[in-house]
Amino acid sequence: MHYFDRYRETLSARLAAVSATARDGQEIGAAGGFARWLALTRSAHAAGRGHYFIGNGASATMASHLALDCAKNAGLRALAFNDSASLTALGNDLGYEQTFAAPLRWHGLPGDVLIAISSSGRSPNILAALAAARERGLHVVTLTGLQADNPARRLGDVNFFVPGRTYGVVECLHQVLLHCWLDDYMGLAEWNPP
Repeated sequence: MHYFDRYRETLSARLAAVSATARDGQEIGAAGGFARWLALTRSAHAAGRGHYFIGNGASATMASHLALDCAKNAGLRALAFNDSASLTALGNDLGYEQTFAAPLRWHGLPGDVLIAISSSGRSPNILAALAAARERGLHVVTLTGLQADNPARRLGDVNFFVPGRTYGVVECLHQVLLHCWLDDYMGLAEWNPP
C-alpha cells in the first residue's frame, strides 16, 4: 500500500475517533460537542459577543484563518491574538506565557467565546489563556490531540480531542473540525450543491 493511501486511511480513522467532552469530563461525543459549540456561538452572536482564537505555530495560522472566515463569511465578531508586534512585545515585556492571556484580560467579556487550538494541549501560553478566559467569564472550546491526558482537554466547556500520534494528522483534523463547525453554523453543506 502506498504511503498516501495509508495516510488517507489514517486521517479517516482518526477523524472517526474524535471525541468531545464537557467541562466536567463527561464524554458527549463529537456530534454532541458540535451541538454545544454551535449553541455557544449562536448565544454569543445574539448577545453581541465576540469569538477569540488562539494557537501557536500551525495552530496560529488556523486561528487567523478561522477568525477571518468568521467575520467575513459568517458575520461573527472574531479576532485571532497573533499579531507579530503584539506577540513579540508581550513576550518580551510580560513573558511568552502571557502572550494570549494578557489580551484576553484586556478585551474578553463575559459571554465571549475562546477557541483554543493546541495539538499538545500543554503549551504554557495556551494554558494561561484558558485560565484568563475563566477569570473573565468567557466560554471555552478546546481542540487538542496527541495525548489523551493533556491538561487543556479538561479546561473547556467543550473539549475536542484528536487521537493522532503526529502533529500533521492532529493539525489536519483540527482544520477539519473548525471548518465543520463554521460551515454548520452558516448552513453550508458540501453534499448539497447550490
